[in-house]
Amino acid sequence: MRVGLVVALAMLFAAAASPSAGVAQPAASVSSNVEAAGPRQDVLPGPTDKSAATSGRRTDLPQDLSPWGMFNAADNVVKAVMIGLALASLATWTVFLAKSVEIACARARAKRAYEVISTSNGLGEADLTLANRGGPAAFMVHSAGEELRRSVAALDFAGDGGVKERVVSRLVRIEAQAGRRLTRGTGLLATIGAIAPFVGLFGTVWGIMNAFIGISQSQTTNLAVVAPGIAEALLTTAFGLVAAIPAVVIYNMFARAIAGYRQLLADAAAGVERLVSLDLDFRTVPAGMKAAAFAAAE
Repeated sequence: MRVGLVVALAMLFAAAASPSAGVAQPAASVSSNVEAAGPRQDVLPGPTDKSAATSGRRTDLPQDLSPWGMFNAADNVVKAVMIGLALASLATWTVFLAKSVEIACARARAKRAYEVISTSNGLGEADLTLANRGGPAAFMVHSAGEELRRSVAALDFAGDGGVKERVVSRLVRIEAQAGRRLTRGTGLLATIGAIAPFVGLFGTVWGIMNAFIGISQSQTTNLAVVAPGIAEALLTTAFGLVAAIPAVVIYNMFARAIAGYRQLLADAAAGVERLVSLDLDFRTVPAGMKAAAFAAAE
């Protein structure tokens, strides 16, 4: 009886101990596998891994993407385009300053001369007042007076029709020469405004071609390889627009100013024609009646 009880207890203890033994065996095998594999390595790169990754970065790519840095890193053709557009922009602003002063001075002289012509009682009076002044309007008065003096001997025989025609011819030529002289330099603005965008486009195309060549040589489409060439190309486009837009605006402004100046000269020429016609009409009037007419007009 006692022997059966001992055997039963032994069997119970064996059944209770068998699951724990089955679980402990895999843990022992895992620990043995870990020890055989060696120490565990971290998956995330540490500081040493970052330095190793950055050590393989290309150093021949431009890192400075400022305008000056892109200019220094650009191709020689792109540099030539940028320099040419910069010189064109400089020429535009030089013409702007020079022509602004010239047009302002010319308009001031023409206005003063026109006021004298409008308030004079005869061509001789206007010629005497404008004797020491320059400008196309004053030259109109001098030229008309000279033509009248040359034609005095023929007035009694040929009439005044030929004199008026010759005076008008002189005035027209003086007006045309003054307008043509004032338009000098504005053609450069028109040229820059017309071709600067296309020159910038040429530099853009050339820069993009270089970018594609860099892609083919490096066998990668990484942005670090493509971005510098595209940035240089876009910079040439910006240079072209910077040169062209002010040139077009300034050219249109000068065109309007010169048109107004020509209109002012046309008014002065019309005033000179009226003075010539007045002198020719009063030429046949007795001196006493002429003085009375001038006094009544004043």
